[in-house]
Amino acid sequence: MRDAVTDTASNAPAGLSRVMTMMFAVAGGLSVANVYYAQPLLGAMAGDFGISPAAIGIVVTMTQIGYALGLIFITPLGDILDRRRLIAVQSLLLCVALAAAALAPTGGLFMAAMVAVGLLSVLVQTLIAFAAVLAVPAARGRTVGIVTSGVVIGILCARFISGVLSDIGGWRSVYLTSAMLTLLMAIALYRVLPDHCESQPRPRYWSLLRSIPVLFIEEPVLRRKAGMAFLIFAAFSIFWTSLALPLGAEPYGMSHTIIGLFGLAGVAGALAAGGAGRLADRGFGNWTTGIALGLLLVSWAGIAMLHTSILALIAGTVLLDLAIQAVHVTNQSAILAIRPEAKSRIIGGYMVFYSAGSATGAIASTTVYAHAGWTGVCILGSAVSLTALIYWGLTLPRRKSLTPAGAGACQAG
Repeated sequence: MRDAVTDTASNAPAGLSRVMTMMFAVAGGLSVANVYYAQPLLGAMAGDFGISPAAIGIVVTMTQIGYALGLIFITPLGDILDRRRLIAVQSLLLCVALAAAALAPTGGLFMAAMVAVGLLSVLVQTLIAFAAVLAVPAARGRTVGIVTSGVVIGILCARFISGVLSDIGGWRSVYLTSAMLTLLMAIALYRVLPDHCESQPRPRYWSLLRSIPVLFIEEPVLRRKAGMAFLIFAAFSIFWTSLALPLGAEPYGMSHTIIGLFGLAGVAGALAAGGAGRLADRGFGNWTTGIALGLLLVSWAGIAMLHTSILALIAGTVLLDLAIQAVHVTNQSAILAIRPEAKSRIIGGYMVFYSAGSATGAIASTTVYAHAGWTGVCILGSAVSLTALIYWGLTLPRRKSLTPAGAGACQAG
């Protein structure tokens, strides 16, 4: 089955078969979903553990803290260890963490388990880096786009799936089910993935960690994209963390299942990832980012109409997820091209900013909602989105050459 890696089916990116590409996408979606299952369940968790609604966003924040730690201390291991075995071990440990979260008797133990869940869910970044390694350079953006589509679909479907399972068997059943699916995923990945270690000399682990700040110093593209990741995922988290609160309260009183359906509305954004990746491959990454950021800002107009038009809310949801997905794909396509020997460290360092933005947005969102309601959340989200658009304009690389080759290089950064 490992020979599938060399398959070059006509409809798959060269260097990676359609089947293997889809396996990466599905595994990435299953992994990252664990970070987002809690969002539509915050009300139920607050009641179970006696945590106030204003403070329940800490569940998301603690998960993101664990995720950030995993990005720093686990993801770089992909540059020195066999990625196939690393993926299998992370998957098995993630099973244990999910089971601990499902069975936690107190809020404190649950928070600790959620930190571990976040820590080990960085498995998704090892998968993305591995897919980028196996793909040929000319199709890297498309490959990353397809895998990232699976990741974002996992994020969005996580809310619906967790809502359905919670309504059927309580919120704890969500994490038990995920533990079982993760175990099956670990077995499947170990059977089909190829052995792979970097051919470059392997640095020691602590030298590897020390090299991450050096990459940020030496690579301006990485710095720019990391700052953008912080802003767009803060906006993403501001919206999704608080959405369940007004929809679950009067006059709507929606169930977890119905609230989770709003996540499916954003799948349209995930399906646009391949297109964004192809544009990045052609040298239009920066302009794709700028247009997407404009759409992100516009999306808040529909989102702000939650209390007057559910259809406008759905339209805003689709637009927000499409915009953030497009920016994320073009960001990753750019950074994965700069240091082939350090893909895991680069993506780990970049995603630390993603995680920090998500954690900041989560706690800010529930705090603002408690004091200023949905209007306050929309003002906050709009302000962050506008900041991202201004940041893009200020950091847009200057064109250094009028030749087509020079233009492509400029756009790619």
